[in-house]
Amino acid sequence: MRSAEIHSRFLRHFEQLGHTVVPSASLLADDPTLLLVNAGMVPFKPYFLGELPAPTPRATSIQKCMRTNDIENVGQTTRHGTFFQMAGNFSFGDYFKEKAIPYAWDLLTGGFGFEPDRLWATVYLDDDEAYGIWRDVVGLPAERVQRRGPEENYWSMGVPGPCGPCSEIYYDRGPAYGVDGGPIADEERYLEVWNLVFMQYLRGPGAGYGYVDNLIGDLPAKSIDTGMGIERMAMLLQGVDNMYETDLLRPVLDRATELTGARYGAEHGSDVGLRVIADHTRAVTMMIADGITPTNEGRGYVLRRMLRRAVRTIRLLGGDQPVMPELVGVVRDVMSPMYPELVSDFERIVTIAATEELSFLSTVRAGTTRFDVAAKQAAATGVKSLSGADAFQLHDTYGFPIDLTLEMAAEQGLAVDEESFRRLMAEQRSRARDDRREKAIGNRDLSAFRALLESAGTTDFVGYDAIESEGRVRGLLGESGLLTAAAEGDEVDLVLDRSPFYAEGGGQQGDTGWLDLGSAQAEVLDTRHPVPELPALVVHRIRVAAGEIVLGAQVNARVDADRRAAISRAHTATHLIHKAFRSALGEAATQAGSLNAPGR
Repeated sequence: MRSAEIHSRFLRHFEQLGHTVVPSASLLADDPTLLLVNAGMVPFKPYFLGELPAPTPRATSIQKCMRTNDIENVGQTTRHGTFFQMAGNFSFGDYFKEKAIPYAWDLLTGGFGFEPDRLWATVYLDDDEAYGIWRDVVGLPAERVQRRGPEENYWSMGVPGPCGPCSEIYYDRGPAYGVDGGPIADEERYLEVWNLVFMQYLRGPGAGYGYVDNLIGDLPAKSIDTGMGIERMAMLLQGVDNMYETDLLRPVLDRATELTGARYGAEHGSDVGLRVIADHTRAVTMMIADGITPTNEGRGYVLRRMLRRAVRTIRLLGGDQPVMPELVGVVRDVMSPMYPELVSDFERIVTIAATEELSFLSTVRAGTTRFDVAAKQAAATGVKSLSGADAFQLHDTYGFPIDLTLEMAAEQGLAVDEESFRRLMAEQRSRARDDRREKAIGNRDLSAFRALLESAGTTDFVGYDAIESEGRVRGLLGESGLLTAAAEGDEVDLVLDRSPFYAEGGGQQGDTGWLDLGSAQAEVLDTRHPVPELPALVVHRIRVAAGEIVLGAQVNARVDADRRAAISRAHTATHLIHKAFRSALGEAATQAGSLNAPGR
């Protein structure tokens, strides 16, 4: 059975049972606790928690998901991958175990044609209700219903949120794959195909997906969340030994063999590498399609790491030319029956992947030579690890992420002094912060600003309600330190006890304007918090235009209202433009700074 047919049969089964078909959400999780969507229930989380009313009591979807916690195992086993598709049916307080279990059984034995005597089930240790439904309603023999602990049969997202006991369904692949005795005895022979989660509790912080020691309450309603992996189902229904040989990944793997000259099959020793290429290429294609682009942090770093890992594996297997356009094209052909946007958005997707590949190939050529030298030096001295300084140089000079250095070192039987590397990285970040701080405050001694805050105190900001107000001079700071007066022509920092001037922050530039002291006048050139460590200090940078300004003098402070309004308009326009870019290019089109000035 083709994967596209598995898709349609699943959705059709639950649609006929009154479920609303919901399209897959983006891989970009709208959830601050998650980097990427890692389960089919993530888009429905607000309904489980009762934060939003569910628009339908029953739903079904096939959700794009990403999990990278086991990335090192990709290709090593038949089960580990990064991107996968999670088919699920969901009830938001509408039905519970009594229907969820029979619904799943009927689809497996009817819609997908599994032989009933090859299916097993597991339930949580004390879940007598689920055990009874399997035995008495479905008719599964008691010996094929096994009780297991929280690591296997208690589900959550691994973070605070909805959770509950679960019942997993396994398929017996036969004695050729392992020993008898059910899932407890051998999970290679007995392959999990579906997880039925009985969502009824809320968990707090704690480690692990099966963490049950910090339940902090009940959900508003008992609900159902199920997950059936399309890749694993395709593996069973297509009669292949692992998911890399299904119609979802085998075409990518085969093209990788043609491009590298490697051969697929256990006797050739290239299997793991070819599986890594197939898995990672599909994952990065789907991520780029959802608007994620390569960066050095967050989701973008996950994408960059996987794409570069695939490219490097291609080189290790003999490929010496850029191949991403070819492989991404195969992914498009395989996945577009389910995700037509891969065709309509192909040019953008392939351009991003190809550009990153070319950039990384340049990095690899330059950095590999330096790595080889460092590895040979370590071997010559009998040291079984690369120094933190070597790893830092590879990162700082050649652009090698530490993950790549760790992998390359492991391949040569070397460790890496990660502690030293991270210390050097921290020192570099500290130096960068110091440089920025010095530039921000004109290279002045911080103690001068601390003294100014101590002598002048804080400023009462009234600028949300007024653009003009009376105030008093509380502090003056010049190049030589604290001052008692400033004369015509001087540029100094001034602190008022009360001010309508907005200090730069939140993307809005600081106000400018004028100070009128009767016998003296000054132009306000800028308003800012000059030292991040001293947010209470508000400084007006002024130029004395006439007369003399002295401590304690009464001041009429007036903001340049036209300039403030122009900056506000530009600031709002920046956000509107940013929103337009994200709508056109995807949520990963992020703003990395802007100058919101009048007319800009």
